Amino acid sequence: MTDTPDDAPDSNPHENPPDTPPKPPALTPRTVLTRFHQAMRDKSADDLADLYAVDAVHEFPFSTPNFPPRFEGREAVRAGYRAAWGASPVRVADIADVTVHETADPAVIVAEQVVVGELPSREGTFTVPGLLVLRVEGGLITRCRDYMDGLGVARALGTPPS
Repeated sequence: MTDTPDDAPDSNPHENPPDTPPKPPALTPRTVLTRFHQAMRDKSADDLADLYAVDAVHEFPFSTPNFPPRFEGREAVRAGYRAAWGASPVRVADIADVTVHETADPAVIVAEQVVVGELPSREGTFTVPGLLVLRVEGGLITRCRDYMDGLGVARALGTPPS
């Protein structure tokens, strides 16, 4: 039996057990954006979805042919991007002209960007301008508003909407 002084603080073994390393700090919105862009370059639906909270919402406010208006939940993001990227011959060569705007809310950033894409069936690249509004809480995306030029994507693929 160990003697504990009366003024010793109470310890809760569930707060930070001595053999467990402390949790790393939550990712910042800018770091999440950088990882988001890398997942796009890699066409990794898993890496992208892992950036989202379980109940996150990813919206596409601009109509995009053959794409839903939103994904609700991390697993919907994973399944949706796995299907879209798996079916698409497009490769993201670069994400250029990225300008990040801070907002009054430190959890929200706005990123202007131009996605540079390549198609194996033709030479050269095409560009798709876009805007992302990310809300990141606890290091995970809780809401994404993805203003992608869906008509530009359709034109680049040679499938303009009817």
